[in-house]
Amino acid sequence: MTVSERAHELAIAAAQAAADKKAQDITIIDVGDQLAITDAFVLAAAPNERQVLAIVDAIEESLLELPEKAKPVRREGERGGRWVLLDYVDIVVHVQHTEEREFYGLDRLWKDCPTIPFVDRDLVEADASGPAAAAE
Repeated sequence: MTVSERAHELAIAAAQAAADKKAQDITIIDVGDQLAITDAFVLAAAPNERQVLAIVDAIEESLLELPEKAKPVRREGERGGRWVLLDYVDIVVHVQHTEEREFYGLDRLWKDCPTIPFVDRDLVEADASGPAAAAE
């Protein structure tokens, strides 16, 4: 894995913020060996423009709440709400409408790069308090 500790922290925080807003198909791709400009891509999808923008806002708020705050150096695509890019230098976040996510296939384009595991903490908590916990 070539991502820096900071990039990993930002990517996981961004992914969790997206998950908290019900983003779909969240993936973190380690592109550090392939690109000199960033360490990781965070990809997320939503079924409509309003949700894309809500996810983007949640990511920005979440990264500003980190102990070492992060603000994007660039934000593109906001007007249409179909594909918004947030550039944090260490990571680049792509929040796409589901149709754009399928059409452009960034996952396929970067398929030779390793992914960074991400599990939504709400799913972990639900599993912990699921049927086994209820049986106790």
